Amino acid sequence: MANPEGVPAPEEQRLGPVLRRHDQVQTGTTDQRLLDWQGPSEWLHTDPWRVMRIQAEFVEGFGALTELGPAISVFGSARTAPDSEEYDAGVRIGKALVEAGFAVITGGGPGAMEAANKGAIEAGGVSVGLGIELPFEQGLNAYVNLGVDFRYFFVRKTCFVKYARGFVVLPGGLGTLDELFEALTLVQTGKVTRFPIVLFGTAYWSGLIDWLRDTLIAGGKASVHDLDLFHLTDDVAEAVALVTKEAGLGPDRT
Repeated sequence: MANPEGVPAPEEQRLGPVLRRHDQVQTGTTDQRLLDWQGPSEWLHTDPWRVMRIQAEFVEGFGALTELGPAISVFGSARTAPDSEEYDAGVRIGKALVEAGFAVITGGGPGAMEAANKGAIEAGGVSVGLGIELPFEQGLNAYVNLGVDFRYFFVRKTCFVKYARGFVVLPGGLGTLDELFEALTLVQTGKVTRFPIVLFGTAYWSGLIDWLRDTLIAGGKASVHDLDLFHLTDDVAEAVALVTKEAGLGPDRT
C-alpha cells in the first residue's frame, strides 16, 4: 500500500513473519545476533526464549519416557523418614507395582519418593525420577535408573500424568496435594479417562475426605459422585490391585 502524498516511507524491517517499523526496527540480522559471540545476552531472559526452553523440556521429557511402557506415578512427602512405616510402605508399593507389570514414576526426591524408587529397583523394575529445579532440593535419589530434571513444574506435571496409568498417593505435603487435586480435576472433567487414584494411609487422608464430604460437597461446590474418583486403603496389595484393575493391566498381561 502506497504512503499518503508527502508522508515519507517508514523504515521497515521483516524478520520472518514479523514486521517492524519506526522505533521497533532492530539493528543487525538474526544470523548476526546468533553468530556474534560479543552480542548482548538479554535475549536469554525474554519470553520468546522461555517458550523455546519450555518446548525443549517437553521434547526431552517425552523423548525419555515415550518407550517406558505401563507405569504408575507414586507421590508422597520428601520428609518421610527412612525408618518410618510410611517409608516401608513406599518400598513395598514400589516392589508390588513392578511385580504387577508397571514401571514406577516418582518426583525423584528423598522420603516417600525414594522409598518407591527403592522398591522398584529391588524388584528389578524401571525406576523413574522426574526431578524439579528447586533451591533446596539435592538432585535425584540413588534409586532412580531413568531420570529427567525439569525447570518448570507444569512440564513435569504433564509427564507425571501422560506416562502413568494411575496414581498412588502416600502421605505428603503441599506438592503431593497439588498433584492429587490436579489428577482429580483431570478425571472429573474428562481430560483423562481410566485413571485410578489410590490414597494410601487411612489415618492421614481421612480428615481431608471428611472435609471434602462435609464442607465442599455439603456446600454444593462438588458432587457426591466426586468421592468415587479415588480409593482409600491401608493395604499394599489392595492399593496395587485397585490401580492394576482400573488401569487395565494385570500380572497375566501378554
